[in-house]
Amino acid sequence: MIPLVASQRELLYFRSSLEEEVARVLKGAGEQMEISIGSMIETPRAAITAAKLADHSDFFSFGTNDLTQLTWAFSRDDVESSFLPRYLDLELLPFSPFESLDQDGVGLLVKIACDEVRTVNPDMKLGVCGEHGGDPRSIDFFHHVGLDYVSCSPFRVPVARLEAGRAAVSDHATTGSA
Repeated sequence: MIPLVASQRELLYFRSSLEEEVARVLKGAGEQMEISIGSMIETPRAAITAAKLADHSDFFSFGTNDLTQLTWAFSRDDVESSFLPRYLDLELLPFSPFESLDQDGVGLLVKIACDEVRTVNPDMKLGVCGEHGGDPRSIDFFHHVGLDYVSCSPFRVPVARLEAGRAAVSDHATTGSA
């Protein structure tokens, strides 16, 4: 995966470089195989230009930790030890946006990207990686915007599997399809 993609030209440059290096390594090892090259969608710009980036990626993985930091202009390390606890106490924020996805802001960027990508490549695999991938509320949101997978820390996997199943069953009960 190519991290922190911000523009189509940048993605083309790094994808080309990566393809050359993969070819070199495979040739040296006497191997042949297809390697999928995806992009991390971690910047607001990448999210809102996702349709253009989709032409040059095999899949997308939303890096919601970085996307949250860049959208809120918060450094996670700084805010969690400084003003975020006070904001939560004062109920200026209902929850930490690093623990549960901010669906109105960061979530809207994810939804915009998913909608745009599905218009140009309906079969492209879209997923999320990071701590939001193990948060029940966030998983439900990701399911409803059409992500194909979540990944998270190993200790969060049981909750993630349970919540992904719950979201699919809920959809099936409501619409008749998962």
